[in-house]
Amino acid sequence: MDFWFVLTQSLTQAIGVTAIIYCLAAVGLNVQFGYAGLLNFGQVAFVAVGAYSVGVIVVSLDMNLWLAILVGLVASVLLALLLGIPTLRLRADYLAIVTIAASELLRLVVRSIALRDVFGGANGINGKMGEAFHALNPLPMDLNLPFFNWTRQDFWVVIVGWSVVALCTLGIWLLVRSPWGRVVKGIREDEYAVVALGKNVFTYKMQALILGGMIGAIAGILWAIAKQSVQPDSFVPDVTFFSYTILLLGGAARIFGPIVGAIIFWFLLAGVGEFLGQAIQAGWVDFLKPTDIGPIRFILVGIGLMALMIFRPQGIFGDKRELALDAR
Repeated sequence: MDFWFVLTQSLTQAIGVTAIIYCLAAVGLNVQFGYAGLLNFGQVAFVAVGAYSVGVIVVSLDMNLWLAILVGLVASVLLALLLGIPTLRLRADYLAIVTIAASELLRLVVRSIALRDVFGGANGINGKMGEAFHALNPLPMDLNLPFFNWTRQDFWVVIVGWSVVALCTLGIWLLVRSPWGRVVKGIREDEYAVVALGKNVFTYKMQALILGGMIGAIAGILWAIAKQSVQPDSFVPDVTFFSYTILLLGGAARIFGPIVGAIIFWFLLAGVGEFLGQAIQAGWVDFLKPTDIGPIRFILVGIGLMALMIFRPQGIFGDKRELALDAR
């Protein structure tokens, strides 16, 4: 059993590209659910919009990456408007139903044979989507440290990714301490009280939905640039549910909740997987096969998260009162 390998791989995954992507998706959900009380079960749709904007603009249309980033952000705003206008005046559960349905509808549309020339069908879009981004890479070589090992390109993505997380976190920190943030949190606690104060609740909800969706689109843009591939079956509802898990693990309505949650979640997920793989190779668990590692690690991590929700439902930094929302 190589415990050092298990530890290094877990730490690398904990602050790696995938953790950054899910962290950004959770940051967006923190704006929508944590602060505004919006039950968005389709955050993966915003991630997909950002990723496919890069894939279509850069690969399918052979245009500029920076234009693709702008298109992805604009498309996320349009998607938020499309989802929010018919639902945000209704109860919270209507938004949940519409968003999860819209995310699956979007996935099936980009997967369809009729639009294969644009979106690549079931095979998605593959190609050099991040050449303009990697051309800015100032790093001279790969990173090889005792705990972390990244290629030169991956290390550049990690640096930029966590920088984007820091900027988004700083922006949200400033927003939630502004009058806008106080109104949004008031809507979460008691929507009718905020209406009685003369505030346009629908407008504030829409702004929160748009802001969280744009951050989710940034996660998708980073996804396309880092992975150089956009596959429709990658954007399943599990992405949203993992993002909620990360948010609740760190603590909803807490600035650093998504960051801490993402690091812990991917450390545990990677660590359990690597440990099981090593245990099978060492013959410690003869009744398991390598193909069993994936399901079992999700079961074990799920049990741990269930225990967390039982004994500390507010998460590591959270407050139980932050989980309450006005669903009327």
